[in-house]
Amino acid sequence: MEKLHFSTVINASREEVWEVMLGKKTYPLWTDVFMPGSHFVGDWNEGSKIKFLATDESGKISGSVFRIKENKPYKCVSMENIGMVMDGKEDTSSQEAKVYASALESYTLKEIGGRTEVLVELTPVMDIPDDYKEMYQDMWHNALEKLKELIEK
Repeated sequence: MEKLHFSTVINASREEVWEVMLGKKTYPLWTDVFMPGSHFVGDWNEGSKIKFLATDESGKISGSVFRIKENKPYKCVSMENIGMVMDGKEDTSSQEAKVYASALESYTLKEIGGRTEVLVELTPVMDIPDDYKEMYQDMWHNALEKLKELIEK
């Protein structure tokens, strides 16, 4: 599988970027690019389960379920997909949920002369069609730009 990489450099410390990027109140401000109303339920501690949720087009809660694999504060956090949420219900055992299981997502923060580079790496479980790849690239570019604006303002 081809990994997808996204990055931006933010004029702020790693600590400030970390707090805004993963904060309960600030996370929805930059992730609404993916789906309006995006938020998380759970925490970022290693081994914890965390759900990324939003209301879908039909008004139902949907999203993904991940397990935090690694959390090194102000440096990196990585997680593995373990399921999905459909109509407000968690599903980790259906065939549909298993299609995405084991996909990885990681965020790394690197200090560069008083600024912070945010590196995002997605490791899908299957090849991503070119049209989806372009959609992911656009969404992640816009999300990271929004994160940067939020922190630098």
